[in-house]
Amino acid sequence: MLVVSFFLFRVLPGDPARTLGRGRFSTPEQLEEFNRTYGLDQALPQQFVTFLKNTLTGDFGISLRYRVPVSDLLLDRMWPTLLLVGSSTVFAILIGVWLGIRGAWKRGGAFDNISTGTSLTLYAMPEWWLGLLLIAVFAVGLGPIPGWFPTGGLHSVDVDPSSVAGVFDTIRHLTLPVVTLTLAYLADYSLIMRSSLLDEIGEDYLTTARAKGLRDSQVRDRHAVRNALLPTTTLVALNIGFVVSGAITVETVFSIPGLGLLATEALSVPDYWVLQGTFLVASAGVIIANLVANLLYGLLDPRVRT
Repeated sequence: MLVVSFFLFRVLPGDPARTLGRGRFSTPEQLEEFNRTYGLDQALPQQFVTFLKNTLTGDFGISLRYRVPVSDLLLDRMWPTLLLVGSSTVFAILIGVWLGIRGAWKRGGAFDNISTGTSLTLYAMPEWWLGLLLIAVFAVGLGPIPGWFPTGGLHSVDVDPSSVAGVFDTIRHLTLPVVTLTLAYLADYSLIMRSSLLDEIGEDYLTTARAKGLRDSQVRDRHAVRNALLPTTTLVALNIGFVVSGAITVETVFSIPGLGLLATEALSVPDYWVLQGTFLVASAGVIIANLVANLLYGLLDPRVRT
């Protein structure tokens, strides 16, 4: 992870000194001074050693674009991302798993066909395009539908975010982005849950449960669903990385000042230190989430503990 996060962004085109200087660095000496200040005059192996040492001590460097510590930038931008992508992930999991369970248990029925077709259609849509559609309909207004929601941003400029009114204002601003991400990822959870539950339906232990006199809903909820949750748990763990890194396209479309928009802005320089910090935070989130998922397997399925 450390190796990739360092060398991946060094192959990006562009010169930070010339991009940020915008003609101000008119002499080679000025360019050399800029590169020396940020350690860009060192050989790549030496830069990598410095990067490892600083990272292990919690120093992510100074942003080339914002001239502030990267760790401060990440902390400042992480809250909007956690709020946006975390909320949409929870909604997508709850709704998607419910759709998958109900569709699989009544396989081939009207609900199964409609929910599967709808979720696949939404999954096939690019997130930015779906977001623009929602903005056009529910923010700008279309025909008899008024523009109920803001077109972007996290807060209104004339509202204190820490007040009660500010909380409701934030919810209003996040409604369309959260709906966009929720709809886009429904198929992820519904299809995996549906497939897993279909694999469990023909197992002998469900026949035994029915023979004991359990109701159909009890057989489904107490036995089938619990075993079918294992693949979904893995998917949830993998998607935790999106909670940390943010949905770059959605944050850009809705102008949400999160980690995703920060990474987009950093790519234009390129701002190596911001890109490295964002990548490290996202990667660490995925690794930790997978560890938690592996530990949860033992709670969900006793066979794993054995």
